[in-house]
Amino acid sequence: MAVTRVKARGESALAERFAVFAECLLTGVWIAVASLGVVTYPAAFAAGARHLRRRTSHEGGGWREFAADFRTALRGGWLAGLAGWAALAAVWVDVQAARAGIPGGPFVGALGVVALIGLVVAGLRAAAVWVPGARWRTLLAEAGRRTVLDPAGSFLIVGGLAVVALSAWFAAPLAIAVLGAVAAAAVAVEERYRHR
Repeated sequence: MAVTRVKARGESALAERFAVFAECLLTGVWIAVASLGVVTYPAAFAAGARHLRRRTSHEGGGWREFAADFRTALRGGWLAGLAGWAALAAVWVDVQAARAGIPGGPFVGALGVVALIGLVVAGLRAAAVWVPGARWRTLLAEAGRRTVLDPAGSFLIVGGLAVVALSAWFAAPLAIAVLGAVAAAAVAVEERYRHR
């Protein structure tokens, strides 16, 4: 009888892990759809991260709650999205300068790429802790500090981004679902940092 109970508990733990994994994939699709507005990606990741936090806390939530969080996060999040595209454009100019052979160009180009990766990580960390009423400027400033103070956590998020890039290279539709795994990684990294 005791063996049966242990096995049943083990199966439910396994089922719970698969359920969270499936929820991450579904959340990735929601994030991709919500990001179609080009500057809406910070709000999409914030809503996705909040959905995953609810799911891992065994609270209710689904598409409607995701959509409500997305609308709320979009109020200030579109400016963060616009700033992200501006940073990408600046790095693109740096890389073009490096390719043109301008003195110091390779160094400036490499520095720009590293800075862009840091900004992406800070943005994901900010989205991972977003709650309604939070100001994006404050979230991003605090996330920037955590990005520098917690290099191991930041590296884990960079690893998640690498998985998305490799998934897109292998099969573009797979990258859409993996976006949820990146949001989950950011949530896990922030939870890890909070407990340290």
